[in-house]
Amino acid sequence: MEKAKVDQFIMVNADKFPDYAQMQIREKLEKMDEARESMLMATSWKSPMVTFLLAFFLGIVGADRFYMGQIGLGIAKLLTCGGVGIWAIVDWFTAFGRAKTHNLNLLMMRF
Repeated sequence: MEKAKVDQFIMVNADKFPDYAQMQIREKLEKMDEARESMLMATSWKSPMVTFLLAFFLGIVGADRFYMGQIGLGIAKLLTCGGVGIWAIVDWFTAFGRAKTHNLNLLMMRF
């Protein structure tokens, strides 16, 4: 991938990935061929802010876990009313990190 496109991708999506992984992401993108580039640009990244808001307002029913694609954990959270509220509160503090780590894993595994 061209350096200008790599810089643009990182600038636009920097808030969706962990800060510590910026160099790792840059190296991965620089090695990427053009066939995967269009797939990368079409990928929908999970927003850390949306994940947090879902955890804060609808965490008791597991909406944040469903949004992240963790269906089993979402059902468990729903059935236990957010782990009697404790699990829901813990997720308020981990929502940003979970979304960023999910995006990083998706980038590293798929591309």
